[in-house]
Amino acid sequence: MALSLNNLKPPPGSTHKKKRRGRGPGSGLGKTAGRGHKGQKSRSGYSRRAGFEGGQMPLQRRLPKRGFTNIFKKAWIEVRLSTLEANFNSGDDVTPEVLHERGLIKKAKHDLVILGNGEVTKKLNVYAHRFTKSARAKVEKAGGTAHLIEKTVSDDMEQGTSDE
Repeated sequence: MALSLNNLKPPPGSTHKKKRRGRGPGSGLGKTAGRGHKGQKSRSGYSRRAGFEGGQMPLQRRLPKRGFTNIFKKAWIEVRLSTLEANFNSGDDVTPEVLHERGLIKKAKHDLVILGNGEVTKKLNVYAHRFTKSARAKVEKAGGTAHLIEKTVSDDMEQGTSDE
């Protein structure tokens, strides 16, 4: 018999009958239907809140609070020179948008910094918000240019941050 869609079935023993709860003592799951006796968890409509410990002071409130998160912290996307060397040809323009299109950075919404890790032998025109000293020197030594992208006030407003 050939295998086709009309005669497909699971191998014997691989499937089980659905448990029918609350169908009398003979079913093995009658009376309380496997919910134990009384209590909040036995009732219909129960849904547990994450971290709830039955009214006891929850762990996240018992532990001391330490430190803080600086909401004004500057976020940088770091790219190494070795990455640029491997993914670009001589004479290419390297911008945050191009890096994003090629899948080298996640999003072009944070400022881009070029790190001096690795060597560059190709002549690249690199546009970034910041360069390390060694990265700028290596790009220019290879015959390329390192251009700073100037941020405008409208860029800050789009991201919801400002220097004021």
